[in-house]
Amino acid sequence: MTFSTWFAFLIAACVIAISPGSGAVLSMSHGLNYGVKKASTTILGLQAGLLLILAIAGAGVGSILLASEFAFNIVKIVGALYLIYLGFNQWRARVEVVKEEEKNLTLTQLPTARRRFLTGFFTNTTNPKGIIFMVAVLPQFISHDAPLLPQLCILGVTMCGVDLIVMHSYAYAASTMQRYFSDPRWLKSQNRFFGGILMAIGAALFFVKRSPSN
Repeated sequence: MTFSTWFAFLIAACVIAISPGSGAVLSMSHGLNYGVKKASTTILGLQAGLLLILAIAGAGVGSILLASEFAFNIVKIVGALYLIYLGFNQWRARVEVVKEEEKNLTLTQLPTARRRFLTGFFTNTTNPKGIIFMVAVLPQFISHDAPLLPQLCILGVTMCGVDLIVMHSYAYAASTMQRYFSDPRWLKSQNRFFGGILMAIGAALFFVKRSPSN
């Protein structure tokens, strides 16, 4: 892989990572609710999902999903329903007041690290847009004259490195607003805001079309 090819992929990865999507919304939501440190577990789950999609695309399975309308629709429906489920849970998340060092802190009930990781993982692995990106864009940066595995490793490290920085930036930006949400009513409002966005993204996935087969 030449430097120019890698740099072009780096630019593409930056554009995709910065573009608002379910991963960005989830990172902001968890950053605001739990802080950057706790949101890091969610973001690691997002990266694990990206790597799985990368492996699927590299193995050619992604091409099958795009070629088969039935298979693609199954992935699309599962992804849409999962995001709607996440949004609904965020919408109705319980808010509680915890007394800590003689201060009343308003917190959303913290899920376990395992649950946060799996939430991030399934958010990316059930996103058909991610599969479309990998299958349609990834081959443009792979040389058929060189071994596949090293190239996939380079692209995977690059993609996850960029996404880690961007998602943590989203989480940090959201976490800086925590002090403005110490009131239970405000916290409930932001839960409903992010929950509504996740449900809207999930609903929008129902309208995603697969690439026409040649």
